[in-house]
Amino acid sequence: MSDMLVKLYQLPELEPVIKQLADNGIEIRRAIAPEKHVVVDWVRQHFNEGWASECEVAFANQPVSCYIAVKQGALIGFGCYEATCKNFFGPTGVSVNERKLGAGKGLLLACLHAMRALGYGYAVIGSAGPKEYYSRIVGATVIEDSTPGIYKGMLKL
Repeated sequence: MSDMLVKLYQLPELEPVIKQLADNGIEIRRAIAPEKHVVVDWVRQHFNEGWASECEVAFANQPVSCYIAVKQGALIGFGCYEATCKNFFGPTGVSVNERKLGAGKGLLLACLHAMRALGYGYAVIGSAGPKEYYSRIVGATVIEDSTPGIYKGMLKL
């Protein structure tokens, strides 16, 4: 899958999205260190080992570069940045049963706004899955000839 580029200086506002999600019982917030085992195990169970590894790296950053979506005290989604490469967004995912509620958008925007606060003007969405989604939500554009990108030659079991 190709990488995508996002203009961080043209992001949609974060606060209205966070408020709307909160009104619907979904909290988007930065994860904290004591939650690492819960979040990483959840990512491993719902997605894969590779994403769990990237999530662990996000917890090693200061501040933690992983945001989570919580509904009624349960983890329903996560989003990471600067896990495999500086200035890269991802991985990110929402529980299958909780998709279409806006948590993915909230996680995406929270991470991208955090990257903007670090001083970046642009961000890369690494190996972007739903390209139409990223284009619609944040105006991301495909980076030509970016497959396999940073994942070239990656070891797998």
